[in-house]
Amino acid sequence: MKRLRLLVAALAAGLLLVPGMAFAIDIKEITTPLGIKAWLVEDKSTPVVALSFSFSGGTATDPAGQAGITELMAGLLTDGAGPMDAQAFRQRQESAAASLGFNASLDRLTGSLRVLSANRDEGFELLRLALTEPRFDADILNQRRAQTLAALNQAAQRPGSVASRTLMETLFAGHPYAADPDGTPQGLAAVTPDLLKKRAAELLLRNSLVVAAVGDIGEAELARQIDRSFGVLPTGTPPALPPEWVPPTKPRTVVVERPVPQSTAVMALPGIPRDDPEWYAALVMNHVLGGGGQQSRLFNEVREKRGLAYSVSSGLRTYKRAALLVMSTGSANERVAEALKVIRAEMARMRSDGVTEAELNDAKTYLTGALALSLDSSGSIAGLLHSMQIDGLSPDHLTRRASLIAAVKLADVRKVAQRLLRDETLTTVVVGKPVGVTPEP
Repeated sequence: MKRLRLLVAALAAGLLLVPGMAFAIDIKEITTPLGIKAWLVEDKSTPVVALSFSFSGGTATDPAGQAGITELMAGLLTDGAGPMDAQAFRQRQESAAASLGFNASLDRLTGSLRVLSANRDEGFELLRLALTEPRFDADILNQRRAQTLAALNQAAQRPGSVASRTLMETLFAGHPYAADPDGTPQGLAAVTPDLLKKRAAELLLRNSLVVAAVGDIGEAELARQIDRSFGVLPTGTPPALPPEWVPPTKPRTVVVERPVPQSTAVMALPGIPRDDPEWYAALVMNHVLGGGGQQSRLFNEVREKRGLAYSVSSGLRTYKRAALLVMSTGSANERVAEALKVIRAEMARMRSDGVTEAELNDAKTYLTGALALSLDSSGSIAGLLHSMQIDGLSPDHLTRRASLIAAVKLADVRKVAQRLLRDETLTTVVVGKPVGVTPEP
């Protein structure tokens, strides 16, 4: 651990130097001739271009009666486009050494492209075709629908998946975030090729595009390629954002019975928005509580001292209209109640005492350097740039991040712990046959 801390500290000192990549993260803001804005980090050390992009509107805006259409549509964008069917499109990607894919989150339709710089014309042409001429062939739609239905059935048998879905349904009851992004059998059955085309037209709008690029490409060339791929998209009005979420004000425990020897438990509290002034204090607090892996309090108290679980962790989640602090663990049915009790006790201890000076310093060192450790490819850096844009951060944020973390004080952590770790807002979901866990309405 001492060597790990030294490594992380060294990376923290030179945060903008990315391991394995011979360049500093120098973010350039460009505007194409058609007015599309993008962020670029040039890297001539490897002959690769990586693109990360997204459009407003995700699965939370699925039209009524069509639950699952956005996620299904995202996958089908690369299942044939223009004159090429699904197989021909895949073969063309392979011959160009290009990787193109789309996904849907609750709030956005996202995509990524990775291609050898020598083949970038081909890669950006495939991107253009997927965005502007998707086929949505009926036979491929039926295959993907069947695969999604099978995945839904499998998820319904896995305690972890059931716990996660039940948590979202409980926390966001009556809100669009409660819906399963993969949809429902009824909603998926209603999807037709024409509805897919309509959904694509609603979301693929040039004026809602956020895009970042990293790799062996200059500003002028990137602008040309972006206008080529995205410039033909129309402008319009993106789907309206979901309503603001009203967090719970009373504790709730939900038990979903399953005939399994070990119960899976997830616990959630209202979290903190990414643009909140106390974000970095919350980041430090979460790291010490359960986000720091084997060095966290929850791991030490639940697993190391008592052997109640194989794993236990906590993490911050942010959405456009909500934020959560989520803790999760799994324990034998006879011991899960004790594990939950220990977690609540650690919440109370953090609330009353905050963190120690040593915990604060270790968390700062790790959090400052961990970002650099994660940036091990052009794709990961493009993803970081894209997420910074979505979060409304400025290009110079990376140069300020270390100082923002360093500025967190003991009192700041204790203050944010008292703000977030409130028993009266705790929602707990347990899936299994837990002994001693009583459901609370």
